[in-house]
Amino acid sequence: MSKRLIFDAHLDLAMNAIEWNRDLRKSLQEIRQRELFMKDKPDRGNGTVCFPELRAGNIGVVVATQLSRVTPLGTGLPGWNSPQQAWAMTQAQRLWYKEMEKLGEMKLIQNLADLEHHLNEWNATENKDGLPIGYILSLEGADSLVNVDYLYEAHSYGLRALGLSHFGPGRYAPGTRKTGKLDPKAYELMREMSKLHMILDVTHLTDEGFDEVLDFYDGPIWASHHNVRKIVPNQRQLTDDQIKRLINRGAVIGGMLDCWAMDVRFIDTVSDPWQLDIKLEMLIDHWDHICQIAGNAQHIGIGSDLDGIFGTEQSPWDLNAISDLQKYEFLLQNRGYTDQQIDDIFHGNWLRFLRNNWK
Repeated sequence: MSKRLIFDAHLDLAMNAIEWNRDLRKSLQEIRQRELFMKDKPDRGNGTVCFPELRAGNIGVVVATQLSRVTPLGTGLPGWNSPQQAWAMTQAQRLWYKEMEKLGEMKLIQNLADLEHHLNEWNATENKDGLPIGYILSLEGADSLVNVDYLYEAHSYGLRALGLSHFGPGRYAPGTRKTGKLDPKAYELMREMSKLHMILDVTHLTDEGFDEVLDFYDGPIWASHHNVRKIVPNQRQLTDDQIKRLINRGAVIGGMLDCWAMDVRFIDTVSDPWQLDIKLEMLIDHWDHICQIAGNAQHIGIGSDLDGIFGTEQSPWDLNAISDLQKYEFLLQNRGYTDQQIDDIFHGNWLRFLRNNWK
């Protein structure tokens, strides 16, 4: 039986390639073997994402990020000391995507025609080996945009989605584990994003920043990788009121597979998913909650964030590779979701969002 198409709305592929030095063309086994004795990153030897596993899981479209933070003096988070350095890192990441395009591993999707052409080619080809994976380029955290002119340069090379913040303080907006409002520069940036009809990703915003964005921005909005605060009560997750506002804007919310966003008991770098019995199915509790608020299953999807500075040590224990996302078909069926609803979660809701906003 053929596997359902999956659209994953959040993968840090270039970060893994450039900063983790992972050759994503290789098998997962080889990538892990190369990292057996490395200790520089907490997830060494535990990666779950590579091109062969994406194809094995029929994950034909992804939102792939550029990610580069500016770190203020006195902040413990890793990052760059100037916007120009951060911009240069995003360009290294962009050039890696271009190299993958040259090799036929990836294919940039910039508009509706690109999307439909890629989907037709992907769905018509039974053996996905060697088929390019379609990617929509997103910037996670706007720190690297030195000024608004850089937004236009980024849009010209294919950037189509942008989140204002990431973790900690940000040049345009504070992010996860912080409080506070947007920086005034964010309003100028959002005005220009609206002119370009770019997607604004609310992931990682503070509660104050979230409200300001929803009140001000008149372009398309999504939450690429977000879970539910009612289940995991920390600032990184969405409140019921925030979920309602996103539904009213026609947004889609991507469920993420970082264990600390799935189960309140999990403490990153301390807990063990197997000991706490954190399984893939637990994400369905978050999806169920959003569906109950929406009255339908049209506002949820996958934004796995796999290998987003964590690996199997911080993923559900029944996931070894990103191809295991296909297990959600059986899990959702067991929870009473229909075939149409499963298709919507796997890809249909994201595709409808793009078709509505890119037409």
